[in-house]
Amino acid sequence: MNRSILMSAGLVLGCVVAAGTANARDQIRVVGSSTVYPFTTAVAEQFGKTSGFKTPVVESTGTGGGIKLFCDGVGVDKPDVVNASRRLKKNEAEACAKNGVTDIVELKVGFDGLTLSESKAGPTMKLTLGQLFLALAKEVPGPDGKMIPNPYKTWSDIDKSLPNVKIEVLGPPPTSGTRDSLHELFMEAGANQLPALQALKKADAKAFEKAWKSIREDGFYVEAGENDNVIVQKLEANQNAFGIFGYSFLEENAAKLRGVALDGVEPTFENIAEGKYKGARPLFVYVKKQHVGVIPGLDKFVAEYVSAKATGEDGYLSKKGLVALPKAEGDKVRASALQLQPVAVEQLTN
Repeated sequence: MNRSILMSAGLVLGCVVAAGTANARDQIRVVGSSTVYPFTTAVAEQFGKTSGFKTPVVESTGTGGGIKLFCDGVGVDKPDVVNASRRLKKNEAEACAKNGVTDIVELKVGFDGLTLSESKAGPTMKLTLGQLFLALAKEVPGPDGKMIPNPYKTWSDIDKSLPNVKIEVLGPPPTSGTRDSLHELFMEAGANQLPALQALKKADAKAFEKAWKSIREDGFYVEAGENDNVIVQKLEANQNAFGIFGYSFLEENAAKLRGVALDGVEPTFENIAEGKYKGARPLFVYVKKQHVGVIPGLDKFVAEYVSAKATGEDGYLSKKGLVALPKAEGDKVRASALQLQPVAVEQLTN
């Protein structure tokens, strides 16, 4: 057999193998945020019941870990969708592009509230974000205003009006999108309430940023992993401990837990929806457009997720604690998603 025939045969065989590989998976695979996990799981279950396609597999890997998996490349061995409790960063989109993931569809699916929660069996706490910063920061202002290693061991060390109990806050690890929200929504806002930090911000913006981005590592803040249910269990066991997680987990465990009012505002559905609660944050789902047409039903899954019956004001996800987008914004997200419009990288920030 001559060389050209062999090459042609090899090409045909390669195409057949590639086609076989492309059809090797008939189930959508989702990774990412533990906060978004229950919402996407509900959509996946509904999709499996009503669409004629298999129920998607949803894994809770944390936002950061999920984005790394998602951005690892294109192909049936890579995830199709990633849940994120924060927006995709520009450098993450650029890392995706280097691996061939060039068309990413962004779904802003609704709002969640980042909460500081406690056992109902413990004392009722009300905190300012400034007090929370002093409890969690690696360094805090000393008597002369200069930054020192955090000396506070009990809540009453921070303010005599607070309980004389050990500071113990269980929260997300650095790989979690919830950790990013903790820094931006609680720590930065709390630092801005303290005169010494306000002065530092004016004098040295980088030092100020380092201050609110650094969490103490001396045992008073405990990294509890990516599974928020573990935090819930630990709060049940220790009535003096506090946990940081999304509002949906608080609502799910409302019989056992309550949210701590921050700056006088409690984390309720209404306060989050109306923008009164400072811990409100948007939630996202990202879809690999290059997998549409390769993984069966991926475009239909997107349509189910952005449908009014799922993410609308009275949608089934609202019963799980998702706070719907305002109608006009929801309609805009829906239209963009149904057209599978990729997010513009230049719109993203780091």
